[in-house]
Amino acid sequence: MATKKTTKSSSSSTTRKTRSVWGLNKVSFWTIVAVTFLYAVALVLSACGVNSKVVSALQGVATAIMIIIVSILAWRYVRPKPFVWKVLYVICLLIVIAGIIVPLVV
Repeated sequence: MATKKTTKSSSSSTTRKTRSVWGLNKVSFWTIVAVTFLYAVALVLSACGVNSKVVSALQGVATAIMIIIVSILAWRYVRPKPFVWKVLYVICLLIVIAGIIVPLVV
């Protein structure tokens, strides 16, 4: 479980909270590392002439990981906003998903 520390700066009266376990920066970094690994494996397999369906699947998984992480972070931003923001979020997410699925089917 993430622990929160409250620190107070001597030069300002604002209070900021830091998360020591899984902050946004750490999640972003490890997501990029995982996606880089998947894309690198897909690149090597493609260069070796392995079936293109395997390469496409690895690239699809990497893309899905990034979309999931970004959509979770976007929801955290949109959740306290008015209803129209939530509708815009859902519409954008559906268009992104359609943009990934439709080219695979067609």
